[in-house]
Amino acid sequence: MRVSRDKVNRLAHSVTDALADMEKVDFIEDRNTIRLEVRKILEELFNEEAKIDQAARQKIESQRRTILEGSQEWDILYRKYYNEEVKKLGI
Repeated sequence: MRVSRDKVNRLAHSVTDALADMEKVDFIEDRNTIRLEVRKILEELFNEEAKIDQAARQKIESQRRTILEGSQEWDILYRKYYNEEVKKLGI
């Protein structure tokens, strides 16, 4: 799933606002620097998730017979291959 830049920015703002509202959190940097770092981390996570998704889809496509996306078999294989890719990364 591709998340737009605008949505990532809104998420970063929400995370930064939530952190700022916590009594036990003090910002050493200014709020915008924190927001930019949160956005960078979110973009990296979404990119990594896209790579995992693509690897799982590639494994399904490499099957000898065609498996239709949306079918129960496709969903089962997708979850299996997705989880395998996640485990490879040690997550």
